[in-house]
Order: sequence, then C-alpha cells, then structure tokens
Amino acid sequence: MDLVLPFLAGAFLTSSIPYLVAGMQGKTHMTPLGKNSSAIVNVGIAYVLLLIGAWIFSLSGRSLTSVLSFDNYSLSFLVGSFVIALAAAWMFSNPNARFPWFK
Repeated sequence: MDLVLPFLAGAFLTSSIPYLVAGMQGKTHMTPLGKNSSAIVNVGIAYVLLLIGAWIFSLSGRSLTSVLSFDNYSLSFLVGSFVIALAAAWMFSNPNARFPWFK
C-alpha cells in the first residue's frame, strides 16, 4: 500500500493537466461526461482530479518535496504520472477517440 498511494496520486494529478489546459484556453475537450465538453466542464473535471490527487497524496503523510528524493515513493509517483500520460497520449492521438462508455 505504501507504493500504491503515490502511484495513484501521480496518476490523478497528471490526468488533470489536459482538462485544465483545454479549459483555460476556452476549448472543448473530451471528458468522462461527454465527447465535446465545454471549457467550464473541463476546468471542473480538472479541479476534481486535482483535489482527489492531493487528497491521496496527503494520505501518505509525505511532503511535496519528497517527490524529488528519488526513493521508492517518488519513483512510484513518477511511474503513475508517466503511465497516465502515455495512456492519454495514446488515446487523444486518435482522431476518433472516445471513452468506452460512449457508444
């Protein structure tokens, strides 16, 4: 469980980035709520993901600077971040991308 929390925190915090960027640019972007969600919805999704990631991060009792220590904790955080970034790059590079529940 010691390495699961930082992995999930890294995944949630990283997954908020595309939604936040799209929302701040005023662009529509695919979210779990719809294929072309508005900028406001994207910012909302981003902040939900940020709050979940921060909450998971706080459960570990470590400080943010511990991510830079390159111990097992920080490596797990970085692997979680990397995995979700690769998954997003793979999914959003497809022009016909959709979440599985969009038929």
